[in-house]
Amino acid sequence: MKDRQGLIVYVHHLKQAKTMRRYGHVHYISRRLKYVVLYCDQDEVDSLIMKLKRLPYVKEVLPSYRPFVSTEYENAKPDKAKEYDYKIGL
Repeated sequence: MKDRQGLIVYVHHLKQAKTMRRYGHVHYISRRLKYVVLYCDQDEVDSLIMKLKRLPYVKEVLPSYRPFVSTEYENAKPDKAKEYDYKIGL
């Protein structure tokens, strides 16, 4: 299974948002803020950003940093009050 990474692509008009399908998997299109969330393979991200920036209807392209952020937390101690509530069944 290949690693995926998200790209946020800001566009001038939403008419061109459908053409983003050829560059990767379109996950979400924001009509109000005019951006497209696009997922692609992690090894193709750099070349894809350069291709997308060259398009005339693209304002900006931002990569998602989620694959590089650690989601394992250290020293996470449960709250005693919440533990008591869970035991009671609230």
